[in-house]
Amino acid sequence: MTNAIVETRLQTPPTRRGKVRDVYDFGDRLVIIATDRISAFDVVLPTPIAQKGVLLTAMSNFWFNFFDSMIEHHLISEDVVSAMPQLAPYADQLTGRSVLVKKTTVIPIECVVRGYLAGSGWSEYQKSGSVCSVTLPSGLRQCDKLPQSIFTPTTKAEQGHDQAISFAGACDQVGTEIMEYVRQKSIALYEAAAAAALGRGIIIADTKFEWGIPAAGARPILIDEVLTPDSSRFWPADGYSPGRDQPSFDKQFVRNYLASLNWDKKPPAPELPADVVRRTHDRYMEAFTRLTSHLAQAR
Repeated sequence: MTNAIVETRLQTPPTRRGKVRDVYDFGDRLVIIATDRISAFDVVLPTPIAQKGVLLTAMSNFWFNFFDSMIEHHLISEDVVSAMPQLAPYADQLTGRSVLVKKTTVIPIECVVRGYLAGSGWSEYQKSGSVCSVTLPSGLRQCDKLPQSIFTPTTKAEQGHDQAISFAGACDQVGTEIMEYVRQKSIALYEAAAAAALGRGIIIADTKFEWGIPAAGARPILIDEVLTPDSSRFWPADGYSPGRDQPSFDKQFVRNYLASLNWDKKPPAPELPADVVRRTHDRYMEAFTRLTSHLAQAR
């Protein structure tokens, strides 16, 4: 694998550095660069996963193109250097891992859609028989497919953990019309993607979408990353067996390693061993290859 990119800098520093992405403001447009940083338990780790940003960008772009006929989204160009020739001197930081997108006012709600009973949803169901105020049938097992997809929004925290919020609470925060629209569209996008992924041997157990408003009075558009291993729970369909945890195509490998250490889940985080880095990269690569049905140019 080639060298990792942990931090980027164009003419000026980014207006925002997220856990993975660096965002640059160019007036009515943004350039978003996916670095090779990786986080776990809301802490950015000191060890990157080389080419992870390339894989995340390629996977998001695949889904944005897949959804073209279903929803308006923020993607303007996958080739930032061609779209903005003034950035050619920074091609080594941009190629394969950056996108040019429309600027929006971000709706401060994470739009989570669940098709299977896993993760925090399973923990909550065991206690209350519901997930984020959505009552579910009794007798469901861990990782069971739900009778129908459910929408379980969370707050979008700038610092710390996102918190579950009821649909009514989300409506109070951003408006009923907006929330009804993004709920309907989020479920429709999830179900279309889940059906397509299943045909390629992957179960999408759940995912989160983000939405933004491009202009006053306009409908929300789909933004940020879409259906990547960082924003979704992917399982291999050929190994699916409800009643237990499932193997996954995401950074669970990293979480499991960190959970085995005497670490308090606060910065500074420990370094990752080479074997964990390699195996995590390989899981991201396999998810990308299966979903897009062609080999990625990311090794």
